[in-house]
Amino acid sequence: MAAQQAQDLSLFLKDRYPAVKARFPGEGRRKWRLRVAEQFFALPAEDKQKYAAAAPVPVAEAEDAEYCMDDDQLDNVTVDVPGLGIVLRTDFSNEDAWQAFHEKLQAAEAEFSSAPDEPMEAESSNTGESSKDKEQEMDQDDTEPDDAEADEDDNAPIFSVINPDAPEDRARLQGISNLTALRLLNDVDIRPAPAPAAGEKRIKPPNRLVDYHGWQEIYSGKTLWVYDARSNADQCVRLVSQQGAMYGTATGDSWRARVSHTCELQVNLASGAMTIDFGGQDRWDYPERVRNMEEAEKPVA
Repeated sequence: MAAQQAQDLSLFLKDRYPAVKARFPGEGRRKWRLRVAEQFFALPAEDKQKYAAAAPVPVAEAEDAEYCMDDDQLDNVTVDVPGLGIVLRTDFSNEDAWQAFHEKLQAAEAEFSSAPDEPMEAESSNTGESSKDKEQEMDQDDTEPDDAEADEDDNAPIFSVINPDAPEDRARLQGISNLTALRLLNDVDIRPAPAPAAGEKRIKPPNRLVDYHGWQEIYSGKTLWVYDARSNADQCVRLVSQQGAMYGTATGDSWRARVSHTCELQVNLASGAMTIDFGGQDRWDYPERVRNMEEAEKPVA
């Protein structure tokens, strides 16, 4: 479930999660963690520093803790299904365009699975590009594995697809932001924000997706690829980042990747053979960043 880091939310979760869980019964692990993170970011800066100075919960203990082991309503379309990444449909206005996209995705997956295991640099859409970095690494019926007959090893599907049929589920996903998608399908955590470059000032006003009192909201789980209204025309998806890259970039940033390149990108990202950093340049989709940052300012409902 949620991976642990050198400095993370684990100690605060240990202190606050049981009370949050008792106060909001039935919400599930991801929402409970999010409420605890909300409490953390509401602390004065000096109180946050106390947690920075304290050792986090040991990984072995954290992995067995309720804040990692509790169930979540959407585990059955995330952690319980095969696949390295999740394609999430958030626009339902053009069934023909979606079917064309899905067929291309299945074809790309089949082609990639039959190709030799040689990591390659993948081309992107005009709004982004990829680069290698050797240092880094609803309902079950609504999930559509792209290779249902594959075994669990070499032929396991690269993606699962969330494409609900029920009107209420479609309404829940219609046009959602990257941040909403992360909060639904990934587990929230925190980390120390990346350090500003020499001479660079910290952002004002602070924002938890970039830097709030030296901390950043981040996510762990499967990589998210969002099919939106633009996808009907450009046959691309938004590749969503789970944490900021360099200082000034934000958790939830995205860029558009062509469907023909998603499999190669996903496998190389998962293996650590590739990261998306644009050679140190900030070339993420700025309107999506603004949307996420504005949403992050709103209280958790």
